[in-house]
Amino acid sequence: MRVMRTCREMGIQTVAVYSEADRNAPHVRYADQAVCLGPPPSNQSYLLGDKIIEVALELGVEGIHPGYGFLSENAEFAQKVTDAGLTFIGPKPYAIEMMGSKLAAKEAAKANDIPLVPGTEEAIEDPEVAKKIALEIGFPILIKASAGGGGKGMRVVENVDELDEQMERAISEALSAFGDGSVFIEKYVTSPRHIEIQVLADTHGNVIHLFERECSIQRRHQKVVEEAPSIVLTPELREAMGACAVRVAKLCDYVGAGTVEFLLENNTNFYFLEMNTRLQVEHPVTELISGVDLVRQQILIARGEELSIKQEDLTINGHSLELRVYAEDPTNNFLPSIGNLQTYQIPKGNGVRVDDGFEEGMDIPIYYDPMIAKLITYGKDRTEAIERMLRAIEEYKIDGCATTLPFGTYVLEHEAFVSGNFDTNFVKTHYDASQLNKFDETEAQLAAQLAAYLMDNNKPQTAVAATTTTSESKWKARKWS
Repeated sequence: MRVMRTCREMGIQTVAVYSEADRNAPHVRYADQAVCLGPPPSNQSYLLGDKIIEVALELGVEGIHPGYGFLSENAEFAQKVTDAGLTFIGPKPYAIEMMGSKLAAKEAAKANDIPLVPGTEEAIEDPEVAKKIALEIGFPILIKASAGGGGKGMRVVENVDELDEQMERAISEALSAFGDGSVFIEKYVTSPRHIEIQVLADTHGNVIHLFERECSIQRRHQKVVEEAPSIVLTPELREAMGACAVRVAKLCDYVGAGTVEFLLENNTNFYFLEMNTRLQVEHPVTELISGVDLVRQQILIARGEELSIKQEDLTINGHSLELRVYAEDPTNNFLPSIGNLQTYQIPKGNGVRVDDGFEEGMDIPIYYDPMIAKLITYGKDRTEAIERMLRAIEEYKIDGCATTLPFGTYVLEHEAFVSGNFDTNFVKTHYDASQLNKFDETEAQLAAQLAAYLMDNNKPQTAVAATTTTSESKWKARKWS
């Protein structure tokens, strides 16, 4: 939906592909044409690159936008699209292949003086070799799948006794998820922040960055809350990280929109982590603070046009937050919570944007990522963006499955987040799922007491929402740093 809306604004017709599970999805109706690829499992539908290309050729399609997942970072698919005479709206296959392998990316980065976390420079499968390297680096260490992403094939190892088992698990998960069991080891930075830089590059040698996104609020190594800009980056550090991201893009001859990810240690030292060779899920926060439609830029670059934006033209305006609304139960270790969307009403109003793919009455399928929507807010500063996000979460009505909306409220009201004193260990260090249960129980008790009072006093029932568990006056101004 996000991509097709920009296409419609540009006067470009679109063809949607879908699986049988998504037959009634909004994007199928929104497109000018839609084609069913096959049954729900992704390996029988969305991962059928040859079939997608075949359909594209039959319908006279000129370009393919790969979206965020599935084949979006598949170099072989990008090459086949190009070989078929179609335009792949993304980087060259060479860049996808280089940056798709974390080991290859690290090797290229090291050769170009990009700062790296200490670790191995080649794949490891032998636990004994891994032990030797781990002891040299020092525990804790992080085992990562070379072809990984989304937190898969990733294991933190606290001591040597855990190494064999965690190595075996990481290799097995990497094979299952990516068909590649290669793993590597790096020093586990215990309290890092996850900072990423958005880049744009055209086919004429121009590369710019559009500042950073703070992505440190994660569960299972996958992002849940993102914001732009980061509260801790100084102008000097922002400039240094931006320049480094541009160098990474240039070293792989990058084209299109991409993201260079870094670990930030002690809010001063940064290390290259990886490059995502696609449009990121969290791209809206960058769009809102920069005023740049990244999908439009992807299409213009794919057409061969030169970037009309210069680095000196870009400034940060305001602040933006994004909450990934997952069909997951934050009170039960964020386990998937599939079901039917009996109620689905999105928030509206100033500074609120919702990028979603579902409607009321639809089922959440078990086959794909459980994200329902992305809730994005924008304000003149971080305070206003947070206030609007809290209001938007309260207005977002979803019944039929558990979601991460209550978790979003928990995060945004937590002192660590408000103050900016947090890192990727926020969930491990600060999150207490029982607090969400207590809130639900208190709200239910208040509702029951209100109903009893109205019945006892024979008064007409009035719709009253119990929205707070404290007696603090709402007239008191909320303070954010």
